[in-house]
Amino acid sequence: MKTNSGNFFEDFRLGQKLVHATPRTLTTGDATLYTALYGSRFALQSSDTFAQSLGYKRAPLDDLLVFHTVFGKSVPDISLNAVANLGYAEGRFLKPVYPGATLSAASEVIGLKENSNKQTGVVYVRTDGVDETGDKVLSYVRWVMVRKRDQDAHVAEAHVPKLAVIVEPTAISLPAEIGFAKFDCAQSGSRHFWDDYRTGEMIDHVDGVTVEEAEHMMATRLYQNTARVHFNQFAESKGRFGRRLIYGGHVISLARAISFNGLGNAVTIAAINGGRHVNPLFAGDTVFAWSQVLDKQRVADRKDCALLRLRLVATKNLPCAAHPDKNADGQFPDDIILDFDYWALMPCRV
Repeated sequence: MKTNSGNFFEDFRLGQKLVHATPRTLTTGDATLYTALYGSRFALQSSDTFAQSLGYKRAPLDDLLVFHTVFGKSVPDISLNAVANLGYAEGRFLKPVYPGATLSAASEVIGLKENSNKQTGVVYVRTDGVDETGDKVLSYVRWVMVRKRDQDAHVAEAHVPKLAVIVEPTAISLPAEIGFAKFDCAQSGSRHFWDDYRTGEMIDHVDGVTVEEAEHMMATRLYQNTARVHFNQFAESKGRFGRRLIYGGHVISLARAISFNGLGNAVTIAAINGGRHVNPLFAGDTVFAWSQVLDKQRVADRKDCALLRLRLVATKNLPCAAHPDKNADGQFPDDIILDFDYWALMPCRV
């Protein structure tokens, strides 16, 4: 058999290392298509001259374009037979990535847990993305629910890894040549610096975006993500939801782009503390988003920039003026589709 049917839960082993196929050279064409799909307006990723004024070589690729590209490499080996991608932790963006870089990815299985129905199990992996020089540009953990090929297949004893609640601010650094002292708010489109936000503050990002079938499939193909649940209506018509699921990363990118309205100077994602795809999203649904400031931290030895810990919540078909959230029992309503916790880098008043 020469075709790849993907790994099922019983095929994974604790400590297993997977080198993912198809290195991907990202270009300005990828960056332009990413902008067309999501409408992101952050100045750092939009303008070479703006980026160069801050010490970057040129406009870096969007952090989430890098994330999705590395994620997409891992899909054929890890989540081709997934029921759902469940969450993320310990994500660190380690180096700016510029057009022309070639990204590769490898993963290690760090946890396994069979579900009680014996039909699926949860696989935990740590995935690293590296560039053409061998430098690590991204590292993160994700866990995914994967189907079993054989319900009666023997599986290893359960092991659930202990993951950090947050990426410690002391683990986040910035190259010395990059500085925010000359940050131009007129060009960035926002007058709000790190100093202007307060812990506990809630920000309704107001705007909504309706998702179309062609857009989400084009985006998922851009990342070479081959998971069947996003493409194969013939198969998914018989599945759990009766229709194709939209890739969860598409939701993250939409919500991040929407968050520009209120967080326009949160120019780069420094780390992903955690994230959950709470409910599914389908074509025709409209995505809204709001953010909560969870924490504020300084970057070591820097006065020109600092970190905001942000909780980004996305909803479907529900404007966020009321900031819908978990109920008294800690359960999410069906309208919430994403709960995403990350550190953003912002300029300070100097």
